[in-house]
Amino acid sequence: MKAIRGATTVDNDTPEEIRRAVGGLLSEIMAKNNLSYGEIICIMLSNTQDIKSLYPAKAARECGFAHCALYSSLEPDIDNSLKLCIRVMILAEIDKAPTHVYLGKAECLRKDITKIINIALDGPAGSGKSTVSKLVAEKLGILYLDTGAMYRAIALKCVRENADYCDKDAVKHILNGLDLTIDYRDGKQITMLDGADVGESIRTPQVSLLASYVSAYSFVRNKMVELQRQIAAKFSCILDGRDIGTNVLPGCEFKFFLTASPEVRAKRRYEELCAKGSAQPYEDVLKEINERDFQDKNRAVAPLKQASDAILIDTSALTAEQVAAVIVENVQRKI
Repeated sequence: MKAIRGATTVDNDTPEEIRRAVGGLLSEIMAKNNLSYGEIICIMLSNTQDIKSLYPAKAARECGFAHCALYSSLEPDIDNSLKLCIRVMILAEIDKAPTHVYLGKAECLRKDITKIINIALDGPAGSGKSTVSKLVAEKLGILYLDTGAMYRAIALKCVRENADYCDKDAVKHILNGLDLTIDYRDGKQITMLDGADVGESIRTPQVSLLASYVSAYSFVRNKMVELQRQIAAKFSCILDGRDIGTNVLPGCEFKFFLTASPEVRAKRRYEELCAKGSAQPYEDVLKEINERDFQDKNRAVAPLKQASDAILIDTSALTAEQVAAVIVENVQRKI
């Protein structure tokens, strides 16, 4: 069971406006959450004291929501609070993450929901970007767009097609015939290559290193950046990569740059590989980290670089939860 929240406002205290506002809000919540009437357990409404002509619960009943328990309450009169406001909380039998809906002047109550928020999280390999991004997305209720997965998918395609990543024409050929889509299921990103989920296949050391090389081609980055910008324009999301704050979303309001020593990052990657049963010598992992750093910092197109307005966070002595908390605190302070 999940709780879905929402609110709306009316311009005038009339039964017609209240009925229209409540019906519109509940219908929008059902549409956004793909809800059926049978999944709704109860609807709890409240209204500010300047709404007197019709109880919101009665308005809901008159709008066709009479199949479940309805409850209505009067909110206390608070100075400088939003006027002519109706709030709702729906309890529904769903497993997916709820989508909350705020309409009219009530949008100002939850800017973190109604406003499109984009967060840029950059940093070198092994700095904890992916783990932290997932935590931040979960805490803020936004999407996590794993940009690295998109480049890894291209690298995986090169491996499968036995294409030489040093041959620009060969990579162009791969890109022109690329069947890559990004899906979201229950708030999680699914990277689809040639119609199949490649979430695990793109995480091998070979594909990781090769992704750094293919992403250095301007035509590859241009195509991926275009797709990333389209997604960010539609949804509140956090993007992690090497050049999100400097190139992909330079106008992004929230920018962070994670770092840690090569030794710490290599240790993290080594432990990650061990946990997956694909361990390799620590010295080899450290070598790959250093090679990846050199490649990312020195590539001609969109190299790894901290944006001038990004907040630097050294993650060497911090857990992923602690880093995520720092980011969430900074974002919530502004919204």
